[in-house]
Amino acid sequence: MAIQKMDKWSAVVSSKEVYNLSEAVQLVQKNTFTKFDASMDVAVRLGVDPKKSDQMVRGTVSLPHGTGKPCRILVLCTADKEQEAKQAGADYVGLDDYLEKMAAGWTDVDVIITMPTLMVKLGKLGKILGPRGLMPNPKVGTVTMDVAKMVKEVKSGKVSFKADKYGIVHSSVGRVSFPQEKIVENIMELLRAIVKLKPASSKGLYVNSISLSSTMSRGVFVDRSIAVGL
Repeated sequence: MAIQKMDKWSAVVSSKEVYNLSEAVQLVQKNTFTKFDASMDVAVRLGVDPKKSDQMVRGTVSLPHGTGKPCRILVLCTADKEQEAKQAGADYVGLDDYLEKMAAGWTDVDVIITMPTLMVKLGKLGKILGPRGLMPNPKVGTVTMDVAKMVKEVKSGKVSFKADKYGIVHSSVGRVSFPQEKIVENIMELLRAIVKLKPASSKGLYVNSISLSSTMSRGVFVDRSIAVGL
């Protein structure tokens, strides 16, 4: 069955062709065969060398239509901030008890938000949180005194992104069930954020390629010229 689905995909989508954004979204939507509402994901290959500190690309963006995926948020804060974090919608709120749980291996969350004064306590968990992309970082807003504001922003569609060791930014931009125009708007907002963060030391072509795919589907290449002038 899986081979038949891939054959059907190959008959419709060319692995060498580059599509305009709306057409690419439509192709992925029509050729996603999962029984669940699959995630729509974009991969942007950048002309940067992530090994150089001055060429690391990372940031946040508020997608206008969110990702459609529930986001589990842990807020590590002092007692006086707990109530406002809970009211803002945090799924887990506390401090020492959650630090102990994470030290034992628990990482069943998507985002961790904390306060500047508490980062020293999280330092010991670097080997656990770092590889999972969960370590709070002031550059993306997850280290802040206004934890409630950050919780609301994340719940409303704010996502973090970071170029991997190959210089590729991966991000969810919605669900396959989203209307085409909403996925397009989310992708364009992500691209604007990435383009604004172009390192001054990055020479030559910045956005090398853009591909779109859904959970368990092959990728479709998008015309990278959509990033020009953003």
